[in-house]
Amino acid sequence: MAAPTSQPPPEAPPAEPPNPTEVVGATGEIFDEFYQQVKAIEHRDSVLTPKQQIDRLNRPGSTYFNLNPFDVLQVDPDLPLADVKKKYRQMSILVHPDKNLDDKDRSQKAFEALNKAYKTLENEEGLKRCQEIVEEAQVRTDEMLKQKRKQLKKEGKSTAVPEDDMTKYKHSVYVQTCKLFADLERMRQERETKDMHERKRKAEQDADDEEKKKVEAEWKKNYEESRTDRVDSWRSWKGSKSKKAKGAFRPPKHKAETR
Repeated sequence: MAAPTSQPPPEAPPAEPPNPTEVVGATGEIFDEFYQQVKAIEHRDSVLTPKQQIDRLNRPGSTYFNLNPFDVLQVDPDLPLADVKKKYRQMSILVHPDKNLDDKDRSQKAFEALNKAYKTLENEEGLKRCQEIVEEAQVRTDEMLKQKRKQLKKEGKSTAVPEDDMTKYKHSVYVQTCKLFADLERMRQERETKDMHERKRKAEQDADDEEKKKVEAEWKKNYEESRTDRVDSWRSWKGSKSKKAKGAFRPPKHKAETR
């Protein structure tokens, strides 16, 4: 019996052209993965490179950016204090002026920013206040997105917004957080300036009142000291007036003319 001849495998049906939507979606996923890797590398480098930390803490607008202690220390608001302390020590060593003698002024400023941020979060009340600011930023961001979607729906458009991407959403929260910290600092400065002017006005008023009291006290003192002289002078004048009255000139009596 002859062995059955082997049949070639059936040809596979021609591949269908890829769906553009799927291609875009896959490309987007690849890009997102790549983007996350880049962010991770940047984060790693920012921790390991003293110059990057010094540049970051001295960047334009750092006066306001550095008001956010979570951003200064690059920690999440819910990170345990022990981990925050560990991060602070790691970063403070990197930017310490003694280790960056070629950039001492900027490293000193960076070191002070780290120190201030850690002291803020180390304090229970300060940590709670900063966490409340971040929470408020999230609430405002969510409300802003809600209004944006509502407007898009009203216009008959897709309600998808860029902030649907978690990375962009976190960035929006970050921006809102920076604004809140900046607004609070501005109000603090305005209040401090107002209090300073009020203290200055009160000090000037107190100085004027004190000067008036001194003048009045001096006048009273001089008045009392001159009382005896005034009385004696009055008595002398009265006495001299009486003497003049006794020996005063009397005109001759009129005599009738005789003829």
